[in-house]
Amino acid sequence: MAERAELAEPVEPAQPAEKRVTWAELFFDLVFVFAVTQVSALLHHDHSWAGVGRALVVFVPVWWAWVGTTIHANTHDVDRPLDRLGIFAVGLGSLFMALGLTDPYGAYGVLFGASYWALRLVLAALVFRGPRLSVNAFSVALFVTGPLLLIGGLLDGGARVAVWAVAALIDLAVPRLTRRKLALVHFEPAHLPERFGLFVIVALGESIVAVGVTARGEEFTAARLAAVAAAFVLACGLWWVYFHFAADAVHHAIAHARVQTDVIRPVLAYGHLGFIAGIVAVAVGLAEVVHYPGTHLHLDVAGLLLGGTALYLAVFGYTRWRMFGSTSPTRLTAAAVCLLLLVVAPLLPALALLALLATVVVALNVVEALRVRRAQAPDPATYLAGSAPAEG
Repeated sequence: MAERAELAEPVEPAQPAEKRVTWAELFFDLVFVFAVTQVSALLHHDHSWAGVGRALVVFVPVWWAWVGTTIHANTHDVDRPLDRLGIFAVGLGSLFMALGLTDPYGAYGVLFGASYWALRLVLAALVFRGPRLSVNAFSVALFVTGPLLLIGGLLDGGARVAVWAVAALIDLAVPRLTRRKLALVHFEPAHLPERFGLFVIVALGESIVAVGVTARGEEFTAARLAAVAAAFVLACGLWWVYFHFAADAVHHAIAHARVQTDVIRPVLAYGHLGFIAGIVAVAVGLAEVVHYPGTHLHLDVAGLLLGGTALYLAVFGYTRWRMFGSTSPTRLTAAAVCLLLLVVAPLLPALALLALLATVVVALNVVEALRVRRAQAPDPATYLAGSAPAEG
């Protein structure tokens, strides 16, 4: 009888498993390790403001190709054979784009533009199966920005830069202009933070590769090895700033948002563009320090190293405000200190400047850890929601 009564008890329905990153997506990301390296090489070649602008103009389509694929993977089942092949085809187009970044404003502009349009054709075929074509980021990229990238590749000089810059601005503006439609889409809250966090790791990994490759080609002096160590400490500190709080905070914000796209668009699509841009700038600066640890950095290189770190930290102020309506005082203060180091940059050897910068980031993490300990939030979700001084 007891056994029958036990069997008669209602069984709780199983909760659906959270969507996780697939192996195909992880394989797809390998292409973007190379793409980020190519963008870093462009910036390394030209440190001027114009060079920074040109690097950003070509990075936006690379970023948008990855974001578009990630959004598609979040809202569709991409772990089936046909969809995996589609993801790999987009990866091939992205690889050709990355090859075009070898000389995008010269001989390989057409390769860069045509590759972007081709991968957008594949993404559109994956997204619009059947008569469901509508105005969104995928259709605009298919019919507007993809052709603009190809047209720009056929032009020369300033005309190419202008057309590509317009295409980049259109791509970035579409999610804002189509907010009403995006508000109706349900996104898996666990998958997106994991995907965007992985791209942060890709960018940080590229900075370590840049340091290692630079050091490998030089004599292993004590100063150079110290520069490698300081660069690695800085990279670890930047990783800690993001992954100790922010990744969980983004998950929490998306899961509890009334309109998910009001978090995804500003925090992931736009905010993470700032994170990655900052890391790429830092990578270029780190390579220079490892190459010339005992000399004084040129102001433009110091600007990339210090300004890139400041940008990375300052973006947390923006993302936290968009998620929870509050600021991130510790990170904004640390960003300001990084910029102040530009005043002393001409007076210090590159190694000393890097050591100071790494100390600032490490100190930031220590201060935030102490604040968390003092807050003693009983519930991590409450902490992340902003009732305690979280720095997500």
